Amino acid sequence: MPGTRDDLTRLRIALTAFFALDGFVFAGWVVRIPAIKEQTGASASALGLALLGVSAGAVVTMTLTGRLVRRYGSHPVTVACAVLLCLSIALPPLTHSALALGAVLLVFGSAYGGINVAFNSAAVDLVAVLGRPIMPSFHAAFSLGGMVGAGLGGLVAGSLSPTRHLLALTMTGLLVTLFAGRALLRCEPAAPPERAPAQDGAPHHRDRRTRRLVVTFGLIALCTAYGEGAMADWGALHLEQDLDASPGLAAAGYSCFALAMTVGRLTGTTLLERLGRTATVVAGGTTAVAGMLLGSLAPSVWVALFGFAITGLGLANIFPVAIERAGALGGPSGVATASTLGYGGMLLGPPAIGFMADWLSLPAALTSVAVLAAVAVLVAIATRRAAVPG
Repeated sequence: MPGTRDDLTRLRIALTAFFALDGFVFAGWVVRIPAIKEQTGASASALGLALLGVSAGAVVTMTLTGRLVRRYGSHPVTVACAVLLCLSIALPPLTHSALALGAVLLVFGSAYGGINVAFNSAAVDLVAVLGRPIMPSFHAAFSLGGMVGAGLGGLVAGSLSPTRHLLALTMTGLLVTLFAGRALLRCEPAAPPERAPAQDGAPHHRDRRTRRLVVTFGLIALCTAYGEGAMADWGALHLEQDLDASPGLAAAGYSCFALAMTVGRLTGTTLLERLGRTATVVAGGTTAVAGMLLGSLAPSVWVALFGFAITGLGLANIFPVAIERAGALGGPSGVATASTLGYGGMLLGPPAIGFMADWLSLPAALTSVAVLAAVAVLVAIATRRAAVPG
């Protein structure tokens, strides 16, 4: 493992760069979804099916990535997935049908799922070595990258075509990967203390209990990550379509959400140290319920933007807590399982909202984010002693 505090600091900085890159690239894609929708001529439900390509690619790859991390290490897998992520983001503007869009999003989703398991596994190990709940700080970098990516996307929406914009993201991402990847590959992986061996002659019972806890964390992550996916893929369209916002102002909706989430995660370590995990999850989920009801049902753009910000603040630390605890229990396999459920919620949520929007309306569909945030609160309360200790 890294032998000095400087080694750990360099590792933390390199991992933070990849979290930020992931958020930056993902947000750059989502703010151009309205333009890609128009380009392909897809209906809301057809777009939802195309977005399912991201979900399918990510969910399938996450399970595989856990095995690759155990075999090759989290650092090389992180770098390899980052390269694929940056290259694949340039593909959506080249499509002219929902079917073709779904196919290229399958590749993008595979890279997205892989890098999230890889760098979350590395981060979980570093958290264990440092002995502090710093996981929210990594996810703050993801949110900050998303805020910057969405903000820049809004600024260039009227002047750059989706093709040029996303190609610029590819070049920027590869440049970041070159420098951050070299730094990460030079760092020795953090080596947390070995997990305690099974006791009382009941290893199978302990394994079953561990799996149940990991799945519980994954369920909590799914319920809250659903909201992140909904905001990323449908927030801008809601503001533009239902509240007559300009493309630039519509893109600001995700920026408000990402900024609030960034602020929440930057203060997450302090919050967790003072309140503990249960109180943090319950308070955050309750806040998200109120914020999303306001954001989805608001009669004006500015009230909706305020609701989106409150939602981001509430959801900020729930997902990092769930992934960190799953990784602490199950290692890369635990991260892979909880990430598959969590990011599955993030990536399956948008297609579900697309179908609900066709059946009902987009504002009504977005209230499902509040419903699942409430479910996460109930799960955390019901299992507080085991699933969300502290």
